[in-house]
Amino acid sequence: MHAFLYMFVEVKEGEMFPDFRLKADDGKEVSLSDLKGKKSVVYFYPKDDTPGCTKEACSFRDNINSFKSLGIPVFGISVDSIESHKKFKSKYSIPFTLLSDSDKKIVTKLGIKSLTGTASRVTFILDESGKILKIYPKVSPDKHAEEILAFLKKG
Repeated sequence: MHAFLYMFVEVKEGEMFPDFRLKADDGKEVSLSDLKGKKSVVYFYPKDDTPGCTKEACSFRDNINSFKSLGIPVFGISVDSIESHKKFKSKYSIPFTLLSDSDKKIVTKLGIKSLTGTASRVTFILDESGKILKIYPKVSPDKHAEEILAFLKKG
């Protein structure tokens, strides 16, 4: 399924990540221009407080100091509401920003909207200019943060 899904991802490594403006769990808005100036991890996940998504968020949570030491912020995005994000974040002490794509614009632009209308589990690593350094279309939720850290530490 994931390899099949990858064929439909609309953007490729080396291209600019599409511009966006999404509401964050703290009520503020975050756009692509806010991410520029440093590398960023932007990961998409299907649904708050479900087993795989919880494992993935907790993996990033448990490794957040390593990301911070590299100066790399992490952003989680799903089509869930801000209220859902706040509950999820509070329940699992998630220390990074969750963004809501409730109108499904960015998952549609990226070609990662699942058949059920949720976001597919795909991660993008962006460079300082907003260009896509790496796409992870096949993600193991519980070990994904370590996989990304290994890539980031290489270069």
